Amino acid sequence: MPDTSRAHAAAPFLVLLGMLCQEAGAAIAVMVFPTVGPVAMVALRLVFSALVLLLIARHALRGAAHGHWPLVIGYGVTLAAMNVMFYLAIARIPLGIAVTIEVLGPLVLSVVASRSLRGLLWAVTAAAGVALLGGTAHDLDLLGVAFAVGAALLWAGYILLARAAGAAMAGLTGLALATGVGAVLTLPAAVVTAGAALADPRILALGLAVAVLSSAIPYGIEITALRRLRAETFGILMALAPALAALTGLVLLGQPLTVTIALGIALVTVAGIGAVRTAPRPTRVVAPDQATLPLPPA
Repeated sequence: MPDTSRAHAAAPFLVLLGMLCQEAGAAIAVMVFPTVGPVAMVALRLVFSALVLLLIARHALRGAAHGHWPLVIGYGVTLAAMNVMFYLAIARIPLGIAVTIEVLGPLVLSVVASRSLRGLLWAVTAAAGVALLGGTAHDLDLLGVAFAVGAALLWAGYILLARAAGAAMAGLTGLALATGVGAVLTLPAAVVTAGAALADPRILALGLAVAVLSSAIPYGIEITALRRLRAETFGILMALAPALAALTGLVLLGQPLTVTIALGIALVTVAGIGAVRTAPRPTRVVAPDQATLPLPPA
C-alpha cells in the first residue's frame, strides 16, 4: 500500500487516539482534584497550553489581534469558563455523563444548521438519551449536572467564536491569544484556591501532563488527520466522544457504567452521528475550528 494510502487509512485511528488522550487527561485531572481543585487544574492546563501555542504562533502574533481584541477576549473568556464548568462537572459526576451532556451544545448547533425533519429526529433521539440519563438523577450530583449544562452552552458559543477568530486571524493566532487570555483569567483564582500546592513540582508535572494529553496531542493529531479526512468523517468520529469518555471513566476512574447510562450515552452518540450526516457542509477538508462537533483544544 502506498504511503499516502496508509496515511489516509490511519487518519481515523489517529483521531480516536487523540480523543482517548483527551479523556485520559481529564481522568488525570480528576485524580488531582482532591489536592488542588478543578479551577487550579484548568489554570495549569491553560497556562501550559498557552505557552506552547504562543511559541508556535509567535511569528504571526505581531499586530495579529489589531482590531480584533473584543473577539479575542470574548473567545478567551468563553474558553476559560467552558473548561472551568466542565472540570467542576467532572469533579461531581462521572466523566461519561459529563461529556454526554456537554456534547449537547454543539449537537444543538448541528441540528439547527440542518433545518430539516431529520435534524428534528436527531434532536428527539438526543432528548431520549438525556431522559435515560435523567433516570439516574437520584444518584447524580445535580450541581455537577448544572455545571455540565453550562459547559454545553459555553461549548456552543466557543464554536461560533472559534470560527469567527479563524476567519479573522491566520493559523493558530486566535486560539493562541484566546488561550493566553484564559490562562490570565484563571491563574489568580487558582492561586487563591490551591495556594502553595500549585507550586508543588509534582502538581506542575501533572498539570503539564494534562495539557499535553488534553490539548497538545489531540490538537496536533486533528491538524494532521484533517488533511486526509472529509469534514463529515471527522465530525462522526468526534460524536463518539461520550462513549470514549464513559469507557475511560470506567477503566481509569472505576466509574460504574449501568445499562441505563450506557443506553443514554449511546442514544446521544447516535444523535451526534446523525446530526453530522444531516447538517449541510462541503466535502472538502476543513480546519479544526470549522469542523462539526470539534473537541475543545484547551
